[in-house]
Amino acid sequence: MDRLSAEKYILLTTFRRDGREVPTPVWAVRDGDGLAVWTAADSGKVKRIRRNGSVTVAPCDVRGRPHGAAVPARATLYDPAGSRRIRGLIKHKYRVLGRLTLLGSRLRRGDGGTVGIRITLAEGQT
Repeated sequence: MDRLSAEKYILLTTFRRDGREVPTPVWAVRDGDGLAVWTAADSGKVKRIRRNGSVTVAPCDVRGRPHGAAVPARATLYDPAGSRRIRGLIKHKYRVLGRLTLLGSRLRRGDGGTVGIRITLAEGQT
């Protein structure tokens, strides 16, 4: 978990109904014993997670090219208070770029237009 939370980007892979993978590079922060990411509330990954919380995560670069093995994990959505807390963690880790990105998102979508996603690694994964 420490290795993934130290990465600038992780590759979050969700799954469509037919089982096809949909990999997306995202920012990630440590949140207790799990990871947290932040995204638009109406994004495809949020819809897929609502239907099926099984995901994989791997370290990657900004373009989504993995540079480590993918590990199975479980994703759930935060409530509005949890999402606000995750935005604070994003600001802290990603500094000026994080603040500017969050500000632009809030101006475009409002406070309820984004949601935090909690990711916990499957049993036996580190």
